[in-house]
This record gives sequence, C-alpha cells and structure tokens, in this order.
Amino acid sequence: MRRRFSRGGVALALAGLLCACSRVVTAPAAGQRHPWTIPDTLRIAIAASPKTLNPILSTTTNESIAETFILDPLIATDPEGRDRPILAATVPTLENAGISKDGLTIVYHLRKNVRWHDGAPFTSHDVKFTVAAIMNPETPVSTRHGYDLIDRVDTPDRYTVVFHLRQRFAPAVHTFFAHSDSPYMILPAHLLERFKSLDRNPFNAAPIGTGPFKFVRWLRGDRIEYVANDDYFLGKPKLRHISLRFVQDENTIINQLKSHETDWFVQPTPRVYPLLRSIPGVAIRLVPFNGYDAIQFNVKAAPVDDARVRRAIGLAIDKRRLVDEITFGTTTPATEDLPSSLWAFDPRAGTTKHDLAQANALLDAAGWKRGPDGIRRRGGDQLNIGLAYRSDALTDRLRLAPIAAMLRDAGITVELKGYTTTLLFAAPGEGGILSGGRFQASLVTWFAGVDPDDSTQVLCDQFPPKGWNWSRYCNPKMDAAQRVALGNYDLPTRKRAYSTIENLMAEDAPWVYLWWPRQIEAVNDDLKGFRPPGLVENWNAYQWSI
Repeated sequence: MRRRFSRGGVALALAGLLCACSRVVTAPAAGQRHPWTIPDTLRIAIAASPKTLNPILSTTTNESIAETFILDPLIATDPEGRDRPILAATVPTLENAGISKDGLTIVYHLRKNVRWHDGAPFTSHDVKFTVAAIMNPETPVSTRHGYDLIDRVDTPDRYTVVFHLRQRFAPAVHTFFAHSDSPYMILPAHLLERFKSLDRNPFNAAPIGTGPFKFVRWLRGDRIEYVANDDYFLGKPKLRHISLRFVQDENTIINQLKSHETDWFVQPTPRVYPLLRSIPGVAIRLVPFNGYDAIQFNVKAAPVDDARVRRAIGLAIDKRRLVDEITFGTTTPATEDLPSSLWAFDPRAGTTKHDLAQANALLDAAGWKRGPDGIRRRGGDQLNIGLAYRSDALTDRLRLAPIAAMLRDAGITVELKGYTTTLLFAAPGEGGILSGGRFQASLVTWFAGVDPDDSTQVLCDQFPPKGWNWSRYCNPKMDAAQRVALGNYDLPTRKRAYSTIENLMAEDAPWVYLWWPRQIEAVNDDLKGFRPPGLVENWNAYQWSI
C-alpha cells in the first residue's frame, strides 16, 4: 500500500496574511448562485504540481486528485465508510461468495457499459493487464503490497476477474484498485500493453481513462484542464469544465478565495484555518481520515535504540498544546497510529498524557543523568537527538521550537536537520534520508487507506526498499499479531489483533504519534454534492454541480 506523504510539503509564505481584512460581501438570494460563481465550471487550487498522471507511478496525494477525475477504481469508499462499486458491479464479500470461504479467491464482476475515453470497451483484460503492470519489475511503482500476494489473475469472460491469492489477505478488497493508501486505478491495456515499461510513457502526461472527466491539456507548472465525459457509465457529469491550478504559495490561494478566482482550496494547512473561516461564501470542511503526524525513530541509531528513551520523549511532549497552538484545534491528539474514527481503534492502547515526571524516571533508569546545566549525560555523552524535518513544510517548521523546548525540559537537546520533502522521502537509491536510515528521529506526516493495515511500517521483512519500515523496527510479537490481522476476514478477530498491535506500538515506541489530522477543505458554498471521504476527495465528482 502507499504510505504516501501529504501534499503539505510546500514552502508557504504567510507574511501579513493573518492580519488581512475580509471584505463584506452581500449574500445572494435563496436558491441563487453567488455572482462570482461560473456556472458548471470548477476552479481548483492545489499547492503542489504532480509529476505524473499515471496512478501506479504516483507517490503523492495531489497526484491522486488529478488522476481520479480521469481514471476509475474497482471500488470506492464513501464518507460513511460504505464500499461503493465503481468499475466493479458488486463489492466482493464472504456473504455473496465474492470472497471464497478459504479466503484465497476474490471474484470481481465488472460493469458492462463502460468505455474508455477513446471509445474502446473496458473489459477484464484491462484489470489483468494493470495487475501485470504493477508487478512488472520494469515499472517503478511505489509499492506492490498486497498485489505481490496474487498468484494469478483469471479472466473467464470479458466481465469477470478472479484473483487467486497465495495466502489469505484480509485488506484485499480495500487494497486492489480501491481506496487504499495506494489508490491505484485501472489502466487501458489496448494503449499500454505493448510497452516494456510505463516509465516515461506519453500516457503519463496525457491519460485516457474511463472516468467522469476527460483530460484536455496539462500546462506544466500552471494547470490541468478537463471536460465532462458525457458518456460516463455512472451518469452524465453535472460539471462541464474543471481547471486544476498549481499555486505553491498559500497566501496567493487565499487571496484567490477572497477575490473568488478559486472555488476549492485543496487541503490548506492548519495554520491558515482561522483566516479561512472569515472568508464570506467559503464553506470549511474538517474531514477525519486514517492518517497521523508523528516523530519516527530509527531504532538502530543510538541513543533512540533504547525504548525507554523513545517512550520518555513521548511523555515529555504535550500533544494537546501542540494541537491547540500549531493546528488551531483542527487535529486530535493521537494515542497510536489508528485514529478514533476507525473501527479498529482501541481507546485503551497508547496514551496522550503529558507526564514529565514519568519521562524523567525513564531517562534516569536508562542511565541518563542530569548535569548542572540540566542536560542529561551518560558516560560523557550528551543526550542529543537529531530531528529531521521537511524544510519546505510550514507545519514542520512551526512545531520544531515547541517540541525542542518540551524535550529540553526533560534534559534532552535537539539538533535540527532540515531536508526537502523530496529528499526526506526519496527511495534508497535516490539518497532518501528515511529509506536510507540516515536519521535518528524525524517528523513525519502520513496518509493511510480505509483499512487499518499498517503492516508495511512494522513487519520485520518490510525494511526498505521492500516496504516503509523506515524505523528498522522488528518484534516477533508484532509479526505474529500482524499475521492474525492480515489473515482473517472477520472484523472481531482483526479488531483484537489490532488492539495487540497498538499496545505493542505504545510499549516499543518506534514512533511517538502527535496528532491525527483532519483534512481541511475550503470550498465555494455554491459547490453542491461535494462529499469528501477523507482520502480521495473527488470520488463522486460526477455528482458535483456549481
């Protein structure tokens, strides 16, 4: 699955923003549009440019938004957590025999009235091809998690796909072309199967899809334009045109909202939330989802190779203060990685408490004693933690000082190490700081999928480049609990397993989870049908109107 980092990693100039004055605008009469709204045209501003429009090559969530207008998954998940069949005609379950009793076969029945934007029919062959493309070693996908458990794909007819698994995989329906944290979508076999690799393919910049909107053009560094696909199989889109604009300065986007040049500001940072609330005609949504902000430790690097030191750091941090001062209450203090909005959440696992006395006791027990200056030392070594962060992410920069001050109260000094988002999250062969293990601790923002599966971060066999276990954490008890969670399809068994997993997370502390974010969405209140589920916001874009 894709543990893709958020699209908040752009340097944002906010000078003078919070003291800006808002214009008073007369509201339209009931049932009428605002005078600035362009009927049937949606103008979107997003604070990062995509590198590709091919979903199996994507690494960021802003790319998912750009792609989902054009391409479709098999299954989507709505804001109420219900699975919605998209290219699939039904959602496979144990009850409808879409999932076999032994859990090793997943059957998808496909819709029969779907065509690609060039008129070619969509069939089961497209699904089989896309699986092969993901598994092709020549394709530089971000992850093959789950897909690497597929033994073979059968297509008994044009509208049936059968996945045969090598072992039971409970997150299958939420992983295979669904709203996982790697929301891959189906690609057109008739256009792409002749290529040895999809890397650097022209399709990646001008895709043909089955989705509700057709790609028109991509003006690099400026915008992507779309037009409605009137033959969309779920219904004719109500919007006629969409313009997705790339604006790297949040100050500029907010000015565009004020002057009504933008209808949707995609995921602004919490820092500007108070200002957004003051703009007339703009509706603000706070959408919970499966994600977190955390301090991640490299458990192989001293001095954070000692779980007592890691737990002490968590106890020394006042999470509620960070939430209130840095995110203006738009986030929730976290216990562990799985948020309280998720069915697998265990309220007894982990802690949000700030307990400096207990932190001091743990550090004393670990042999780190305070010196006359208040800083702890052991054997002549000072207790100093190198903290990596995204130098181009405003939220990271804002929380550095309070976190360093809280740790200083526990006798820990912090050495700040700034890296660009690209370098921090790069692959091992590209010099990635996290994937290469060249860090002691790091601030991390992570967006996950609709399933609680977090195995790629904690299993012993998921060290880079295979997975995202950047912490180099390995505990046989964790592996055993993950096998239960991944190998059973019934929720009660999985919930018990995740309770064990979360308690092990708290005990071993490879991360200190700071807060669970909520997606902030600022939209023109003339936009109707906008129901973001907290992962793929434009899952139902064909129903939107303005």
